[in-house]
Amino acid sequence: MVNKLAFLFPGQGSQVVGMGQDLQENFPLAREIIDKCNNILGYNLWEIIEKGPKDKLDLTENTQPAILTISYILSELLKEAGVKPLKAAGLSLGEYSALVCGGVISYEEALPLVKKRGEIMQKAVPLGTGGMVALLGATVDKVESLLKEIKSGYVKVANYNCPGQYVVTGETSAIDEVLAKAKEYGIKRAVKLDVSGPFHSKFLEKAGIKLQGELEKIPFNEPQIQIYSNVTAQRYSNGQEIKELLVKQVSHPVLWEQTIQNMINDGVFGFVEVGPQKTLSAMVKKISTKVWVKNVEDSKTLEEFLQFYERI
Repeated sequence: MVNKLAFLFPGQGSQVVGMGQDLQENFPLAREIIDKCNNILGYNLWEIIEKGPKDKLDLTENTQPAILTISYILSELLKEAGVKPLKAAGLSLGEYSALVCGGVISYEEALPLVKKRGEIMQKAVPLGTGGMVALLGATVDKVESLLKEIKSGYVKVANYNCPGQYVVTGETSAIDEVLAKAKEYGIKRAVKLDVSGPFHSKFLEKAGIKLQGELEKIPFNEPQIQIYSNVTAQRYSNGQEIKELLVKQVSHPVLWEQTIQNMINDGVFGFVEVGPQKTLSAMVKKISTKVWVKNVEDSKTLEEFLQFYERI
């Protein structure tokens, strides 16, 4: 079963002030990576991660390198302990963590890239332009019926996360209308996400073009493990295809449920969510009961997983 292991990496919205603090305290490797992070960026990102304030951490240009760094620390600690995945995928921003894990780009290349990605996305959709809402206890039909009735602005599905959970993206007026009307359409809960704009929407098409310029500056290696695309839900075949789909990714829906199902069909028996919180783990459990899923987000869950891993 060990050779059928996949790593999953969370995206924006999973950030928490104080995440990774115990990793810094317990692992020299974590401290080395944190120092490297601050040196590469030229400012103390770790202070923002450690102390906040939350609204500063939630700024896209800070959130993206912060989550990448926590995920990278955890994946390196897992690899150091002998845990190596056969496949990997990441939700939106998390796809960059998967690319680092799979040897396509280095952490040193990925960190300034996602910082720049965050800045490009932030400028494309200034604060207040729009946002994203998770619709829980919903079906695709109910979501589509709701969106047809939204007249106050642009809104569309951004993420197909798992059965019963979808994320919509759009202008602030439309997002507010979605929040107000969701229950009328049999949707149990509508939760506004901690993101600073309407990502995975038409507002990010120009950002994708600017991101393309940044991607072209970096040589992408062939994946050392199988990595799955958010845009197609299929395995990447080469470095150039990865660049092309990363450009589309910022303005296209994330096909997460389809990605996980394809990974299972391709032989994955167990998943490890590598990064803050347990969002992806909960999604996988709703997608399939035939696989196991664990999360590793701090020293405690790392130790628990390694004990579990020894037994399988």
